[in-house]
Amino acid sequence: MTHSNSTTTLILGATSAMAEHSARLLATDGDALFLAARNPEDLAPMAEDLKVRGASAVTILPAFDALKPDTFADIINQAAPFDRVLIAHGSLPDQEDCQDSLSKIKQELQINFQSTVDLCTLCAEKFIDQGSGTLAVISSVAGLRGRQSNYIYGAAKGGLNTFLQGLRNRLQTKGIRVITLLPGFVDTPMTADIKKGPLFISAEQAGICIHKAITKSKSDIVYVPSFWRFIMWIIRSIPEPIFKRLKL
Repeated sequence: MTHSNSTTTLILGATSAMAEHSARLLATDGDALFLAARNPEDLAPMAEDLKVRGASAVTILPAFDALKPDTFADIINQAAPFDRVLIAHGSLPDQEDCQDSLSKIKQELQINFQSTVDLCTLCAEKFIDQGSGTLAVISSVAGLRGRQSNYIYGAAKGGLNTFLQGLRNRLQTKGIRVITLLPGFVDTPMTADIKKGPLFISAEQAGICIHKAITKSKSDIVYVPSFWRFIMWIIRSIPEPIFKRLKL
């Protein structure tokens, strides 16, 4: 199940800032890494850096596009067998720009929900055949309660959280871990247009949290960073009649 006696990790959406910083730490561990992204040519410098950091092998896979689900199986088959999968792709849509457009809503749900469900299903089949494995998926705290400022994105992540919970329940007796990663505010290119506040952390800090969740933590649901567990507990505790009046 490993390549060159190393732990093998497949990263889907490898050019995302959080994925890249997570990959650096996995490289330091000596992992064999398979990288997939929408623009594979952008992965070449990253691959060289990961080799220098200690990765036992780095393989760049064909273009991964969340809007082209027919290509998913081939990409996963080229990386298998693997010990771990980190799914890190996604988009952060402008709520007002897409809330009245059925086509844009459909596209965002495909990117942030359906494509990840497809990938998880395909990877789960591989892990079941192998008898073990770890599937870690970057979701978002936005999926824990619908807010007027991002409910399209939140709906996709909320659906994803529920899917992962059910998948985890199904696979827990088969030696397969399913980890839901719930970042809060992370300073990445995806959040470049959002005013940064004290709750923001760097992509590097997020990568440290994700690496720990994958390699050391036993938790099924991991907040990135951990203080978001308490923030979301408060937000989810607000009664709906009050919550719907808040400008969030």
